[in-house]
Amino acid sequence: MELIFEKNNIGLGKRKHAIARVFLLPGEGNLIINRISGDKYLQYNANYLNAVWSPLEKLNLNKQFNIVAFVKGGGLTGQTEAIQLGVARLLCKMQKENRPILKPFGFLTRDSRIKERKKYGLRKARKAPQYSKR
Repeated sequence: MELIFEKNNIGLGKRKHAIARVFLLPGEGNLIINRISGDKYLQYNANYLNAVWSPLEKLNLNKQFNIVAFVKGGGLTGQTEAIQLGVARLLCKMQKENRPILKPFGFLTRDSRIKERKKYGLRKARKAPQYSKR
């Protein structure tokens, strides 16, 4: 199955260290992540699967498109939320009327929180060694 993707029909989503390139193709509601079935890739986790499909469900388009995503970096949670953001951005790029519908649900907000770096003299980013008075 060789798929042809266009550069202007790409939704880019980021979360923590995960980056997702998302494509929406006309279809019957399949999810493909890194050329693997979405159910298998997300380990059949219902929360992850619902998060990926939620922007399409809010627009009642969940059985009209196939989601094809290429993700790298991060863990499953970050990758899932990156795909969700990519889908929402792509839906807004396809039709401008979708933006006011998706915006109140927070699908278009990029969660910019990333892990804080470890500082010298500390055990983690903020955890200090136990204080000893004597």
